[in-house]
Amino acid sequence: MNIAIVGATGNVGRKTLEVLEKKEISIDNLYLVASPKSAGKKIKFHGKEIEVNNLENFDFSKVKIAFFAAGGKISESFAEKAAKYCLVIDNSSFFRMDPDVPLVVPQVNSSDLNNIKKNIIANPNCSTAQLVIALKPLHDLFVIKRIVVSTYQSVSGAGKASMDELFEQTKLALDGDNIKPQNFTKQIAFNAIPHIDIFSEDGYTKEELKMRNETKKILGDIIDLTATCVRLPISVSHSEAVNLQFQKPFSLKKVREALDNFEGCKVIDERIDGGYITPIDAEGKNETFVSRIREDKTIENGLNLWVVSDNLLRGAALNAVEIAETLIKNNFYGK
Repeated sequence: MNIAIVGATGNVGRKTLEVLEKKEISIDNLYLVASPKSAGKKIKFHGKEIEVNNLENFDFSKVKIAFFAAGGKISESFAEKAAKYCLVIDNSSFFRMDPDVPLVVPQVNSSDLNNIKKNIIANPNCSTAQLVIALKPLHDLFVIKRIVVSTYQSVSGAGKASMDELFEQTKLALDGDNIKPQNFTKQIAFNAIPHIDIFSEDGYTKEELKMRNETKKILGDIIDLTATCVRLPISVSHSEAVNLQFQKPFSLKKVREALDNFEGCKVIDERIDGGYITPIDAEGKNETFVSRIREDKTIENGLNLWVVSDNLLRGAALNAVEIAETLIKNNFYGK
């Protein structure tokens, strides 16, 4: 099994390396691939240094699976070329809404891997990936009618440069120095920015529309979803305040049991000080955590949840590797 990671020097690429080190996937040759400026760098994997290849002249016929973790423009330019030779698992948004490309969270809709037409599988947006893991067991039991979600997203979702900017701005703010935003529309240190990605004509941002469209593609069109996405001065992990309306009545006991018994999901919900998960608690952990489970008594069959997960791990790298594991386990069925 030969594997390539495109964008190996970025946040998600490096996290994919970490996940592969902990998994039992048998890798004969691992190829790290990145832009020309990163070519020649060396990154350790299982104690050995691996030199980074130049994406522009990399031979994808040498690998069976290629993880793309380098953004939409790179996927647009190179993913279909790579897919002529190997299976592509793409972390960018470029192919997610392509009807011929399955959008997959293995715990939720692995059966969609039976319908691979372009040799490309899309990884959902990190906010969507953690959300649908919490939604799936509840949707199966009570049928979700409507979702209102507000996200509180870490800067790591915007890349390494944004993480560096938060660190630098924090120092400047504490020293009382002037701050000029570079990767954000406003100061991110000690602030909250209700704007992720570009605006559409109807006033929603692209990130908010991703959550709506991707959730519907994964779980079904009968679900209505509206989102407000906010960037917070947090390094890692996304949080989501989720309001659900079901078609069927529910009990909190059944909700808790369904969530806690679902693969990849864990309930941490004690009605005491600190009896819930925060972004720091979720960092470095594989699960999607659910806290603050309570009825919404203002609507019929309403429920409120607090959902938290490591966006680089659960929302990106881990999900991509789990897609590969599922395919390998089933002898690349659907290819």
